[in-house]
Amino acid sequence: VQLQASGGGLVQAGGSLRLSCEASGSIFSINAMNWYRQAPGKEREFVAAIRGVGSVNYADSVKGRFTTFRDNAKNTTFLEMNSLKPEDTAVYYCSAVITTSTAPGLRSMRNYWGQGTQVTVSS
Repeated sequence: VQLQASGGGLVQAGGSLRLSCEASGSIFSINAMNWYRQAPGKEREFVAAIRGVGSVNYADSVKGRFTTFRDNAKNTTFLEMNSLKPEDTAVYYCSAVITTSTAPGLRSMRNYWGQGTQVTVSS
């Protein structure tokens, strides 16, 4: 299983970006799909999550500005980021809780991480 994140870039403050994260491989099902970020010199922090049933939650710092949604048919989650601020600058990572079929009748569930995509917001 692989998670491929994309969509990062350089944007001015107040601008928008849309990140995407596609899961591929021998996937049986995907539960939560999450976004985290890590700014230079800081620990990785939670940004947003969407569950398999569609419920979402966000970090307080992005509420009202960021929206996450998913396309289950494409095993893809998105992070729509609006009204970006310089403090949103970070490497953004996606993760997902994925169940795989390891053998007939056997399944394994674990959390997978993508490689990260850089978002830079200039003031």
